[in-house]
Amino acid sequence: MSGHSTYQPQNAVLQWLEKRLPIGGLIYDSFVAYPTPRNLNYWWTFGGILSMMLGIQILTGIILAMHYTPQTDLAFISVESIMRDVNYGWLLRYLHSNGAAMFFFAVYIHIFRGMYYGSYKDPREVLWILGVILYLLMMATGFMGYVLPWGQMSFWAATVITNLFSAIPVVGDTIVTWLWGGYAVGNPTLNRFFSLHYLLPFVIAGVVVLHVWALHVVGQNNPAGVEPKSDKDTVPFTPYATAKDGFMMVVYCILLAWFVFYIPNYLGHADNYIPANPAVTPAEIVPEWYYLPFYAILRSIPNKLLGVCALFASIGVLAFLPWLDTSKVRSGRYRPLFKQFFWLFVASAIGLGWLGTKPPEGMYVILSRLLTLYYFAYFLVILPLLGFFEKTKPLPNSISDSVLGAKA
Repeated sequence: MSGHSTYQPQNAVLQWLEKRLPIGGLIYDSFVAYPTPRNLNYWWTFGGILSMMLGIQILTGIILAMHYTPQTDLAFISVESIMRDVNYGWLLRYLHSNGAAMFFFAVYIHIFRGMYYGSYKDPREVLWILGVILYLLMMATGFMGYVLPWGQMSFWAATVITNLFSAIPVVGDTIVTWLWGGYAVGNPTLNRFFSLHYLLPFVIAGVVVLHVWALHVVGQNNPAGVEPKSDKDTVPFTPYATAKDGFMMVVYCILLAWFVFYIPNYLGHADNYIPANPAVTPAEIVPEWYYLPFYAILRSIPNKLLGVCALFASIGVLAFLPWLDTSKVRSGRYRPLFKQFFWLFVASAIGLGWLGTKPPEGMYVILSRLLTLYYFAYFLVILPLLGFFEKTKPLPNSISDSVLGAKA
């Protein structure tokens, strides 16, 4: 550790413990006295919201796993038993399923905020890459969880998505066979997905610790995009940031409760209340809403291998964002041209999500290709060139100046 903690416990027992295991000082320095930029707005509350949602998902997931049976003949029945026979089982399941959707909703806001305010730029590259790794782990965990109810959509989503790996030359079929645990989606597949779905949230929690550690090393970014230069630019994490984050967590819990108690199946698919049947293909196989933009990118390319490459590249390109954006200015607040291209990018991502719900035919395919083209052009063409041609607005001399200027 660098520096010395200012934490001085008053209790004799805590003093004894602090000399041998300074966990109190670690908590105090990380979540109480930690200097936070004074100009943070509510867009900076979603890191705390994501930590809360991860806790909810792990807690409800552990309890659900106690009653779930990962066997193809019993999985669907066990989920129905959880809903009907387990005390508050319906609440646990709806919290878990809707919690996953709310988890992704928060992470998308978190990512877009980071992109707009340049939170990936020097010295926060590793912090950003850890965030991308977390996103990939979330996607894998969410997909495997979607398979577990073993309804029609679960079975056929597993079949379609795992089959994508067969497009990889030489090793594709081997990977698919390993994922299936045989030569078709069946009981070994369900067992593997259940095991990994149970394990990965703890891996996510571990990477979150690294993510927070990296954040505390380099410090938080802020809306002005300038580094703190004096004590006037920062405030203690508690009570300022904790009060702000706590308020938004309550608001977010109210939104989650609205889904759980009033429209618990709104984000699901009716076909998943039909037991899995390998002999009957659903009229349309649709993933969860948070995968739809990438599903649209996949379907927009007629060649299977190129489509799979585009699918993985659309996520992987995020990891290279710190080097693709050549502008020296962090915050989009001072980049007039960047603002326009960024909001077009957000619109294209939402548009791809909408197109992912439509059949891959006619104008839907053409629109998907146009938006896919812009999606990649934003990262590979627009951002690299903007750094050379964009005329940015003057930056404030300090965070304090940006706050006082906003009040003036």
